[in-house]
Amino acid sequence: MSDPAISVENVNLTLGSGEAQAHILKDICLDIAKGETLALLGPSGSGKSTLLMTMAGLEAPDSGAVRVAGRRIDLMSEDELARFRGAQIGIVFQSFHLIPTLTALENVAIPLELAGAPGAFDRARKVLAQVGLGGREKHYPAQMSGGEQQRVAVARALIANPSIFVADEPTGNLDQAVGAEVMELIFALNRARGATLVLVTHDEALARRCRRIVRLRNGRIESDSSHAQDRENVSV
Repeated sequence: MSDPAISVENVNLTLGSGEAQAHILKDICLDIAKGETLALLGPSGSGKSTLLMTMAGLEAPDSGAVRVAGRRIDLMSEDELARFRGAQIGIVFQSFHLIPTLTALENVAIPLELAGAPGAFDRARKVLAQVGLGGREKHYPAQMSGGEQQRVAVARALIANPSIFVADEPTGNLDQAVGAEVMELIFALNRARGATLVLVTHDEALARRCRRIVRLRNGRIESDSSHAQDRENVSV
């Protein structure tokens, strides 16, 4: 059996201090296979977003180990982690996190520009076309709808062709119809690229579109189940 894409071993994480201190993740153990689609499901405060951020190297555990693509990201320096994350992990947040003073094209090209990769803008144009925004390259975030901004965020997450794609409530700031369109796009692009997808959601129907559902409650894994999900043929 090949190594998992993501491995979380006995992870504990506490946030805050003094009376505000909270034990968010409690003895979490989880392996995610390469190419797997997995939903982290649970009520608000269950720890699902914090677990996702820990997998992506945006939160450091107090104890335990986090391996991504076979490497201990919890032992990396900030610079090492930034380079590794830029190459291996694409991240989409509920809030789009676009830079308002940059165009859609510039926002998408940023990860490659920061990495010093050649052809950043040519690749950004191709990815924007993939997400249906080929005609919006010169528009700024304020000139775009919420759904269009999230498509830009998806394009930015995918431009480096990461092996792992994580999304934290990516439709949380969108209405139901637009959110459904964005999720169709995410699943279609993920299938086309064969990446590992980890999705945080509170939506049961959306979670069932993933091959595996891990439910969290009070910072612990409550259940872990796999099932056959619908796999619509969506062209990208």
